[in-house]
Amino acid sequence: MLERYLWSSRSATSAQGQGRDLEDQIEEIVKNLGLSCSMRGRFTGRGGNTAPFDLAIPGENNPLIVGAAKGFNSTGSKLSDAVREIEELADLRLPRQFVFAFIDGIGWKRREADLRRIYNLWENQYIDGIYTLVHLERFKEDLKNVAVRHELL
Repeated sequence: MLERYLWSSRSATSAQGQGRDLEDQIEEIVKNLGLSCSMRGRFTGRGGNTAPFDLAIPGENNPLIVGAAKGFNSTGSKLSDAVREIEELADLRLPRQFVFAFIDGIGWKRREADLRRIYNLWENQYIDGIYTLVHLERFKEDLKNVAVRHELL
């Protein structure tokens, strides 16, 4: 399904992502839309619990949008930890919050079970989007739609 499609575009992802960090590209999209954001921090979610984020819009603590950017060229426990961070965002999100996951890197290709866990979060509407480098235009459109609907733009 989605994961097969995401990985069928892998060579384009590599070419597009040379020399650029996944988080930097995400931040650039957000700022080019004219939105403010915080990168790499913690947000407060359900029950007053906190979780780490890689992206928060419009800012820290109680943002409208949170994201986890997990680009790995390694394998093993780092990828499982990344999945747990995305799951934690999904678990702690408030009803009005949006959660986006950004995944990229060759290490994910060997971690099909971890990719499936992320895909299941999206399929069951625990997160609002999954993106790789080749899908950042789709993220831009999704972000713009959320921002307009919630009067951030």
